[in-house]
Amino acid sequence: MMRSLPAFQSFPAYLRTLLAVFAIAIFAGCSSNPTEHDETAGWSAGRLYAAAKEAQGEGSWETATKMLEKLEARYPYGRFAQQAQLELAYVYWKSNEPGSALAAADRFIKLHPNHPAVDYAYYLKGLVNFNEDLGLVGHLSNQDLTERDPKAAREAFDSFKELVTRFPNSKYAADSIKRMNYLVNALASLEVHVARYYMKRGAYIAAANRAQVAVETYPQAPAIEEAMFILVAAYDKLGMNDLRDDAERVMKKNFPNSRYYTEGLERKVPWWKLW
Repeated sequence: MMRSLPAFQSFPAYLRTLLAVFAIAIFAGCSSNPTEHDETAGWSAGRLYAAAKEAQGEGSWETATKMLEKLEARYPYGRFAQQAQLELAYVYWKSNEPGSALAAADRFIKLHPNHPAVDYAYYLKGLVNFNEDLGLVGHLSNQDLTERDPKAAREAFDSFKELVTRFPNSKYAADSIKRMNYLVNALASLEVHVARYYMKRGAYIAAANRAQVAVETYPQAPAIEEAMFILVAAYDKLGMNDLRDDAERVMKKNFPNSRYYTEGLERKVPWWKLW
């Protein structure tokens, strides 16, 4: 015959306390996880999209993100889903999530290469990278520009170039071209800045190499005038007279009245203010 369990009161005091605490924890755990109410349950794709647009208009980017994500998850097909995928890239960007924005834009391009708005996806990719560093000089600080990474600027340029090449009649093409020109000037100026940095430290070979890169890569940029002068000065310091004479011949032909002949490489204002 089975022996009956001892009554609760027969347990030692410390054991009764332990069992009571354990029971309370179990009941509290069960009651603290009620099913969360989702007010959007049952909403149509159109209603979710409208709510997302309303949130965007109010600048509520977190709410807009949630609505678009729910829309895409619940209604993965159709025009609302496609629009949600594209607008997610924009909303992520406005939410200061550039990585998610770029991923969303790339996904849209991959899934819908022939979509009428795919040009906007390329444009948005360019904007995200462009504003990531604002063309290298938007968020100016005391950081030495030789330490700045031009990767975002180059990727922005590539996205704008892809847009202009594939969709020359796009309404975003004109602005993309302007931003490309700005980026070319910024990247050329960065190369020249690095070349000047090496010149001041007596690293003449490195200075000549960076100046040469600027001349060959960005031949139409305004910074090329200084790049040519650095080439002349670096070759002169290195005793490479033939290369110096060739560079000086090109310099005088293209910039006969260059201020660098009288001022040298000393700047009275930061290079970015010359724009």
